Amino acid sequence: MTNYTLMADDELVKLFCAGQNNAFDELLLRYKDRLYSYISYLVKNDDMADDLFQETFVKAIMTIRQGRYQSSGKFYAWLTRIAHNLLIDQFREESNLTLVYNDGKENGWQTLQGYVEPTRESQLANEQVLADVRRLMEHLPAEQREMVYMRYYKGLTFKEIVDLTGLGINTALGRMRYAILNMRKMAKQYHINLY
Repeated sequence: MTNYTLMADDELVKLFCAGQNNAFDELLLRYKDRLYSYISYLVKNDDMADDLFQETFVKAIMTIRQGRYQSSGKFYAWLTRIAHNLLIDQFREESNLTLVYNDGKENGWQTLQGYVEPTRESQLANEQVLADVRRLMEHLPAEQREMVYMRYYKGLTFKEIVDLTGLGINTALGRMRYAILNMRKMAKQYHINLY
């Protein structure tokens, strides 16, 4: 039995690349609390922090699996850079939205979008996208379909999914990644617009 706790980060990355998923689980255990605290401190919104935390690890896994991780001996710094870049992307995306202040809320700043009634056209478009996604989900392998259902239709975080299923976080994130890639491929093949 390999003792991953004594290994350096770069050794664990190499083992993960070689197919030892437990090596990445050790990296996750080492840095999940610090990374989550960092993200939470910046965004001050638990839901957004959860999403950014999960996206950071999905992106880290994808980058490592694609062989694009550059070993520098500073794995945590690399993770925080990914999180920071994702956060900047999120703020850029939201910068086009009008903000209003609601002093009845703990985090008072909200987008105006929450106060505007959706148009019938946007409701129909959303319904169509959800119907298309459901149809695409039917063609996914069972374990990928389960991930999409729990994450997007039940609204569970990856931590909750891991607790419910008993899977490792790495396995859950990997299944979600492949589900999204497969659904995008099918959408492109059948000319389905998911936006």
